[in-house]
Amino acid sequence: MKTRITLLLVALFVSFNISFAQQDEECMNNLSIFDSYVKSKKYDDAFGPWKLVREKCPKFNRAIYVHGEKILKHKIDNSAGGEQVAFVKDLMLLYDQSNEYFASKHPKGEVLGDKAQLMYKHRKALNATDAQIYDAFDKAFTEDLDNFKSPQGLYTYFSLVVDLYDAGKKTAQQMFDKYDDVNDKIEVEVENASQQLNKLNAKEESGQALTKKEGRYKTFYERTLEAYDQISSSMDSKLGERANCEVLIPLYQKDFEEFKNDATWLQRAMNRMYAKECTDDPMFVKVVQQKNTLEPNASTAYYLGILKDKEGNSSEALKYYNQSISLETDDIKKARLNKKIGEKFYRSGNYSRARQYYREALKLNPSDGSPYLRIAAMYAKSANNCGDTNFNKRAVFWLAADEARKAGRVDPRLRKAAAQTAANYEAKAPTKSEIFTEGNKGQTIRIGCWIGSSVVVPSN
Repeated sequence: MKTRITLLLVALFVSFNISFAQQDEECMNNLSIFDSYVKSKKYDDAFGPWKLVREKCPKFNRAIYVHGEKILKHKIDNSAGGEQVAFVKDLMLLYDQSNEYFASKHPKGEVLGDKAQLMYKHRKALNATDAQIYDAFDKAFTEDLDNFKSPQGLYTYFSLVVDLYDAGKKTAQQMFDKYDDVNDKIEVEVENASQQLNKLNAKEESGQALTKKEGRYKTFYERTLEAYDQISSSMDSKLGERANCEVLIPLYQKDFEEFKNDATWLQRAMNRMYAKECTDDPMFVKVVQQKNTLEPNASTAYYLGILKDKEGNSSEALKYYNQSISLETDDIKKARLNKKIGEKFYRSGNYSRARQYYREALKLNPSDGSPYLRIAAMYAKSANNCGDTNFNKRAVFWLAADEARKAGRVDPRLRKAAAQTAANYEAKAPTKSEIFTEGNKGQTIRIGCWIGSSVVVPSN
């Protein structure tokens, strides 16, 4: 009896493995077929074999989900009505399955974000409301923030809360909170990308060539920074006048007593009033002082510097500005503080001091080229005051153009603006005929005053 049972189990085991091997072979063959069709962009031909592998062997290969997304998006784009809705829902299911079977490659936050963005794109066909789509994005944001990184998704998420505010379905505080939530996330992603890009740029600056893989990563980080820069601007445009001082001040006055011991609320209130230039209002002073009492940090030191500046006490202001830098431990955030302080001196006309802070910002975050453009602008503005002859005064524009070009070299976000700015400055510098008349081709001109630098007259 035991022998018969053993033989039966062996037979079942062998039968199972033969069946699995046959299924495995069938899936392998169809995987190869639909993979070839997808690479040729023959998505309709790929649909049948892809569907078979998806249904029979859902764990077989990640290509089921990577290629399946392309196939279903093609079907969605080339269908209408109920058929299109069915394909949209099937793609949402595919996203869920990708997370179920290949979670490490398709994490929850990414999948939920993709589903929400798909829902938004086809909201009319799905008859989805703004509130439903917002909730779908909110699920991605709250359940797996680390992996919800899509710039487009983050912008849509914020845009929806503004639309819901306009429709009377969200309060102003909820809208501002969501702006801060999304902006905080953007800052984290920008900081991560900047740190990685700075490492690759440093390797190149040292004379070492990047590997092919590193080159691809460099391009990825550059595009990431560009994308987040664009959505940050878009968020500010979307918010528009909904966040002016006339709206913010009464809101913070109303809520101050309730939140005066909430460091996060105070920090965000300070940041928002500063961003919208509400710093002349007594409410700004009240919030800054309360935050400094509760939790002094680099930000409060910076804002206390602003208050001292408004009192006309520039020496005390500078102490607070420098204190804000010393309190900050993160290089990217420290670079931002140096830029902010540089801006203060730039606007007051203290170009020498401004350059000092801009250059420090460049050391801390060399992938942000905006300080180069500011230095270039200051050189250009000083041209008439920093030369002893008309030729030498206009030679300053060569220096300005060179600084502008540096911005484009280190920061792809500024490539176009940097090239246009450099060309504008070059046009104001001495011409070839003037160089010929002066007879100083290739000579070095010393630029005086606060600039204290030299420029070589072009030889061609």
